[in-house]
Amino acid sequence: MKTKQEQEDHEHGHDAEEGHSHDDGHDHDHDHGGSEPAGWKSHWDLLLALVILVTMIVLRFGFHFVPTKWVDFGIHAVAFILAGWRVLDLAFRKAKRGDIFNEFVLMSVATIGAFYIGSYSEGVAVMVFYCIGEWFQDAAVDRAKRNIKALLDIRPDKVTVVRNGQTQVIEPSETQLNETIQVKPGEKVALDGELLSETASFNTAALTGESKPDTKYKGESILAGMINLNTVAEVKVTALFKDSKLSKILEMVQDATARKSQTQLFISRFAKVYTPIVFFLALAVALVPYFFVQDYVFNVWFYRALVFLVISCPCALVVSIPLGYFGGIGLASRNGILFKGGNFLDVMTKINAVVMDKTGTLTKGVFNVQKVVANGIDEKDLIRITAALEKNSTHPVGQAVVKYAVDKIGNTTATNVEEVAGHGLKGTVDGKEVLAGNLKLMKKFGVDYPAETEGIVDTIVVTAIDKKFAGYITIADEIKEDAVSAVKAMHDLNIKTVMLSGDKQTVVDNVAKQIGIDEAYGDLLPEGKVEKVQGLKNAGKHIAFVGDGVNDAPVVALADAGIAMGGLGSDATIETADVVIQNDQPSKIVSAIRIGKITRTIVWQNIILAMAIKVVVLILGAGGIATLWEAVIADVGVALLAILNAVRIQKIKV
Repeated sequence: MKTKQEQEDHEHGHDAEEGHSHDDGHDHDHDHGGSEPAGWKSHWDLLLALVILVTMIVLRFGFHFVPTKWVDFGIHAVAFILAGWRVLDLAFRKAKRGDIFNEFVLMSVATIGAFYIGSYSEGVAVMVFYCIGEWFQDAAVDRAKRNIKALLDIRPDKVTVVRNGQTQVIEPSETQLNETIQVKPGEKVALDGELLSETASFNTAALTGESKPDTKYKGESILAGMINLNTVAEVKVTALFKDSKLSKILEMVQDATARKSQTQLFISRFAKVYTPIVFFLALAVALVPYFFVQDYVFNVWFYRALVFLVISCPCALVVSIPLGYFGGIGLASRNGILFKGGNFLDVMTKINAVVMDKTGTLTKGVFNVQKVVANGIDEKDLIRITAALEKNSTHPVGQAVVKYAVDKIGNTTATNVEEVAGHGLKGTVDGKEVLAGNLKLMKKFGVDYPAETEGIVDTIVVTAIDKKFAGYITIADEIKEDAVSAVKAMHDLNIKTVMLSGDKQTVVDNVAKQIGIDEAYGDLLPEGKVEKVQGLKNAGKHIAFVGDGVNDAPVVALADAGIAMGGLGSDATIETADVVIQNDQPSKIVSAIRIGKITRTIVWQNIILAMAIKVVVLILGAGGIATLWEAVIADVGVALLAILNAVRIQKIKV
């Protein structure tokens, strides 16, 4: 709830605490009536002031017409009030609260001071060009925020729902769980659901950044934001409108613009210290020479102090830096990468080691049974019993066994099922104790198995019945198409690559060799992964961990940046990861690092540009060389250059 003062400010159109802020925060009160439209009609007074200023300059220098002092003062005063009433109003209200060290008071003092010494046109020019610069800055920031929101705000306004055999067009928010919706060719899916039609093709570009069609089959998940490409598709709603993956992503991206980077926080703190220092330095420029200069003239040194105040305005920094981070977040979103804040863009620039999970990150996680070897039991029985136990597992390896045994399992069920973390499952099938998992499970329960099984390269599910080895099933995963090129690109950036997996070492070594991974560790339990990552941190590495963000939560928490692959498939992933890669491509890890580096480079270009030019003009102003004209042109010019530099981030290809 707003305070009474805040409500009063908002009614004036300049609420510095509640209105639009350039860095979406409240640290430096850099707001200029963001509740107003950015069009020229809302700035008619500023444009009229500009016309008056230009007219007076043309009359003076073009036609050598100089009105009397009071006429000259009156005309410029009208232009000054038209241009600067918003700034003067906000400066007055802030000063009334005791907040005098801000840019509004700074500009008010500088321009009123110019009028005091008779530099009317300079005073109007400072206020006019300052306000024009602020207008452009507000427009640039608003546009950047709108671009980010529009990037993912693709939810349709209407949805066709099937009720009582009839179709109705309603609001998506009115749709209930388990209802059936129809999606016509060319329409966007409004809600998450399960495909009821036999098959349908969808364009997922808005969600993943990839425009190639994705064919879905009956029973597969369909997500809000996908576009149906061919036939009418029927979808059963599995999540309410507010709970869809797309809604969660929208919230995440909007939150990202509010989560500041260390650079933004530093500049905000810097501006709070910098502005009062500038005030006192300007005061010193005006008064200190009295004690050292023989022919001291107050108006001369006061004018130099005004130049000092104008050029020292920190607008270029407090505007262009958050704008740069908005641009980086927008660029990443367009490439199917979601950053949870500008701070993570900074983190990615320091990454020199990428630790990756194997399954689902570097491999597709689509396992298929390759070979079944039974020992003292019929092969069909081995498959049936193992699949009955694996039905209780969500692991891709177990699901591959169940899929293979779909026509062999019958009514066989497992009871008393227990999961042995990192090892496999234990349960009862056909009245017998069954173990199904890796070789570590066999060792844990003292089951003897043939020595040759140790040398099998593929992933294997070993089964024991009543503590006796009953055979094994080999399963192979497929490496993702861009995994090799992604790892090579990381090496080109001098980034160390490490793969961690719970799979046996032979499988891990085989995958690592094919992809080109520097170091690969298998047979790891969750605590083993934490130990490896901690070892890298102790060696001074800045680590990004790439996995599903759920099962590997301890490692994600330990890493400098947690990156989730395929975040659209998991609510928990979206909530726990720092960065979400939407299309499962390892190459996007490199894109995320590059976007972080691009953003940081442009932000620092702006900081150096602004500070360098300001220091030069400050020195020239204090020395009496630069005038108010140079000061305002330098201030507004630097701000606009910084804005243009920040805006170009969104057009860069990675």
